[in-house]
Amino acid sequence: MDYPNRLRDAIAQAETTPLIGVFDMFSASVAAQHYDGMFVSGFGFAASHYGLPDIGFIAWPDIVAFVQRLRLAFPRQHLLVDIDDGYVDPETACHVVQHLEAIGASGVILEDQQRPRRCGHVDGKQVLPLEAYLEKLEMVLSARRELVVVARTDATEEGEILRRAEALAATDADVILVDGVRSVDWIRKVREVIGDKPLLFNQIAGGKSPRLSLPELSELGVDVAIYSTPCLFAAQTAIDQALSELKKAEGRLPQFTAESVGVAESLALLERNISRHHTPAGAAL
Repeated sequence: MDYPNRLRDAIAQAETTPLIGVFDMFSASVAAQHYDGMFVSGFGFAASHYGLPDIGFIAWPDIVAFVQRLRLAFPRQHLLVDIDDGYVDPETACHVVQHLEAIGASGVILEDQQRPRRCGHVDGKQVLPLEAYLEKLEMVLSARRELVVVARTDATEEGEILRRAEALAATDADVILVDGVRSVDWIRKVREVIGDKPLLFNQIAGGKSPRLSLPELSELGVDVAIYSTPCLFAAQTAIDQALSELKKAEGRLPQFTAESVGVAESLALLERNISRHHTPAGAAL
């Protein structure tokens, strides 16, 4: 299956394409019931795999192994992968991109941050000199075959945002992302400066960007929307609430109802991921 070009076709549609951030196989199993595309969130993976903040702890073999498991379980989903800064070194970035393409990733996001890196919606971000990032980006673009490459800038100064967005749009990157964009007006400014290049918008609860619906994003000319952490934050909220209630009940489980999730419901979800249950390769989508 041609995963990169399937994602390109989705991006080319008139409506904004949503990609839902997942942080482990279970969250991906739930997300796959609702959406056709997943975003492998660095924030979520750092939290789930290491129990650490998203400030540069991720090792590239771990993210590759995770994507390989995702692709086997979800052969029809778009998989856009956050590879941060390409794990510092441009050669490493190229190596990771080729690994991910070989195992069926649809695309990657490569940012222009320098270490120590930060989540795109927090303060304290530092960016590489534009020329250094462009050199890394061009190496990645040369290393991929068909993989979708999203060029991301974390610039925060207004003039620099537009300068970098224009420069990234002039490359062969498939999509442009300005992370942490603060207003609808700034979405319009970025949209104007990048011309016809597809635009990606990142929404994260409690982040710097405005809360916008998919129809609103479509009207603004946004082609792709990634939702980095809805599964992670929902899991934190639900687990905390469930354990608080269990403690209050002195260890007695809540009454099981028709709306509850129990052993049977959880197993039914997971059994869908077994390879023998998937449509044979080559069958029509």
